[in-house]
Amino acid sequence: MSLAIILMGLLVGFLVGLTGVGGAALLTPVLILIGINPTVAVGTDLAYNSITKFFGSVQHWRQKTINTTLVKYLAIGSIPSAALAVGLLHLFDTFFHNQEEIIKHALGYVLILVALTTLIKTFMKDKYQTNSIQMKPLLEKRALTITIGAVLGFIVGLTSIGSGSLFAIMMLFLYKLTPAELVGTDIAHAFLLVTAAGILHAGIGNVDYLLTFNLLLGSIPGVLIGSTLSSKLPAKPLRAILAIVILFSGLKLI
Repeated sequence: MSLAIILMGLLVGFLVGLTGVGGAALLTPVLILIGINPTVAVGTDLAYNSITKFFGSVQHWRQKTINTTLVKYLAIGSIPSAALAVGLLHLFDTFFHNQEEIIKHALGYVLILVALTTLIKTFMKDKYQTNSIQMKPLLEKRALTITIGAVLGFIVGLTSIGSGSLFAIMMLFLYKLTPAELVGTDIAHAFLLVTAAGILHAGIGNVDYLLTFNLLLGSIPGVLIGSTLSSKLPAKPLRAILAIVILFSGLKLI
């Protein structure tokens, strides 16, 4: 089992490094489909993501490619909202014992959303690259930013998916950021969000630490290999294929 999980982590890490498509959207449904409890799959994925995002955040902090004000406004909305999602899941399980069904259906719908946003980002981002909302100062968009953080944070707390992909496409269309700032800000906020949600899931016993360790053993070299090869392979077709795979994974979980 450990070797299989390490190899799965290697594959997921490789695909993330190669295409930039979010690891949670690839990993969480696979864990569920191989028989991991949906609640544990979500909690473990958040813990795993927290560690991987930490190293990315440190690198972008050194490069000064993080918009800290935008991270702050997003986190003000997303972290309490993710906490609310985890609390509601626990509450529903206590009274209705249907936590697993809620997670599986929520995962299915969010995966479909992630697949569609990945396709939009891949093929249509140039068309919507500049718009009037982008040009407004960040201070004027504070309420909008906190609201978006709250909505998407709830989704991440519930499913572990979207901390990168959904927030990235929102930042792409609503804020004027350089490509490096977009990636750095997205990773830094995702680190805060998935760490907070992961700690809450760990507190109610939803994290499998051995599974997390095995996934990391495979995914760290996988990301490095994928990132090295990313400049030598066509990114758009690969992202499109992965988006379609994610779409079908979502349909299977509904």
